Order: sequence, then C-alpha cells, then structure tokens
Amino acid sequence: MTDSTVERAGAGDEPAPALRRAVRGYLDHLTVERGLSANTLTSYRRDLDRYLTTLADAGVADLASVDAGLVEAHLARLRAGDDDHPPLAVTSAARAASAVRGLHRFAMREGLAGADPSRDVRPPTPPRRLPRALPVDDVVRLLDLAGPATATGEDAPRALRDRALLEFLYGTGARISEAVGAAVDDLDTDEGTVLLRGKGGRVRLVPIGGYAVDAVRAYLVRARPLLAAAGRGTPAVFLNARGGALSRQGAWGILRQAADRAGLPVDGPAAVSPHTLRHSYATHLLDGGADVRVVQELLGHASVTTTQVYTLVTVERLREVYATAHPRARG
Repeated sequence: MTDSTVERAGAGDEPAPALRRAVRGYLDHLTVERGLSANTLTSYRRDLDRYLTTLADAGVADLASVDAGLVEAHLARLRAGDDDHPPLAVTSAARAASAVRGLHRFAMREGLAGADPSRDVRPPTPPRRLPRALPVDDVVRLLDLAGPATATGEDAPRALRDRALLEFLYGTGARISEAVGAAVDDLDTDEGTVLLRGKGGRVRLVPIGGYAVDAVRAYLVRARPLLAAAGRGTPAVFLNARGGALSRQGAWGILRQAADRAGLPVDGPAAVSPHTLRHSYATHLLDGGADVRVVQELLGHASVTTTQVYTLVTVERLREVYATAHPRARG
C-alpha cells in the first residue's frame, strides 16, 4: 500500500465519512436482512469502530484502498492489545474478524470496493469448549428449590413464577432471551407446546415437558394475574414485581438464588447460568437416545454442527463409565 494508491485521511484523524457510511450501511443490512440480535449488533459496532480507528491511523479513507496486510495488522493488534485496550481473547478476536470480513464482503456487493482484502485472512480459531451440563439429580434439586413451596403472602406469586421459569427453561431448552420474550399467546398448555423466537428471527414450535406445563399453569392461574395488576398489560409470560416483562438480568438472578439454595456454584467458571439448563436439556435428551437432528431442531440451531458438540459430552461420559466399570479398561 503506497501513498499514491491511498487517499490520505491523516494519521490520528477521525475515520473518513466514506468509511462511516459503509459501516452504517453494513449494520443496517445486518439488522434488516439478517435479523441479528441487538447484542450481536452492539458487539459488531464496537468491533468495527476499532477497525475504523485502525484505517484512520493508516490514512485510509475508503474500503477500496484497504489491502490484506492492513487487515492482518489490525487483527494482530487486537490479539496483542495496545495502550488503550487489553489483548482480546481468541473468541472475541474471532468475532471481530468476522465483523471485518463481513464488512468487506458487503462493500464488494455494494460496489464500494473492487476486491475483498480480507478473503484470505484467517481468523483465530476459538478453542472448542464442551458445554457444561448438570447431572439430572442436580437439575431436580435446583428445580425443587426454585420458588420454595413454603413461600406465603406477597412472596407466593414470585415463588410460583420462579419455579415456572426454571421448569420452562429446562423443559424447553429455551435461551434466556427466548424465555423472557415469550408471550402468553405463544403458549398452548393443552397441547404442551410453545412458540419460541430465536436468533435471526427464526421461530420454532417446541414441546413443553409435563412438569413444566404444570408449573406454568399454576403460575398463570395463581400468580401472573397478581403480578400483572401492578403493570400496564404486557403480553409477556414472565413478569417482574412491577407487572412488566421480566428482564434477562432478573431471570439470571432467579436462577442464581435457586442455585445457591441447591448448593450449586454461583461464581467462577463452573457457575450455573441459564445456558447451563439449555446445555443440560440437550445433553439429557441425547443421553436418553434422542437423534442429534431432532435436538438440533429443538434447540433452534441453524447447523447440526453446532449441536454435535453435545455428542462429545455424552462420549466423554461413556468413556468415564467404561474406565471405571470395565475390568480391562486400564492397560
């Protein structure tokens, strides 16, 4: 890249207007055409802001002037860190690389650049981490202690809600965002099904386990009307004490309290989270003989490759059983 081929913006300047417009167009495309979640868009916007800073520091004013060396230098800088930013973890760096590569592909399609300089730049590969699933006995203890039956008075509606929420999460494998985003009209407790709205705007119909149906019915009849009386008529299934839709943070707090009562970890890398129940749901289905493609549909994964990581969990469990039970497992 030479001065003759790059329109100079001046090192340290604000990103050139053409770059800002390109990023806005790309984010609008992700919002409208791809339907990415607000959290993902926020992360992409932050990643691309840092990329534009790199381009401005290099004096680049448009995407047509970027070469592969500059893309590689930016990604290396993310991994190394600088005076203003700590080094990015592999997973965060991979996401940032995905944002940059997506921007350049978009620029090519829109005629903003004649080539994609990021095409041959490989993002770092995140380590493959096995999802953590709770043993069935731990899940049962957690659910039994969610919303204690001894709760009375003004605590009783919240106790019924808490039990219904955690039974719902484990009984459907829903993401926390799907659970708190579910509306009453999405539920069919007679048929034992619920419509879940997942990533990318995808909607799927999922069966609800019998224990979850009973807990949700009890909550809808005996608790939700009392909670709703304090609010303004939100259609959400799960409500907070003010009658509004329960937030993700509120749902997380409910699980944390139940986990603490059950003697399960609430801090550190082994802490129980809403996703732990989703992982447990998938693992227990596979342990029970469910087909991986059925589990894929239930979880709302776009690719079966994502679901197959759970098969590694069950294989690891089989190895443990074999190693301890077979007389000639040890050489």
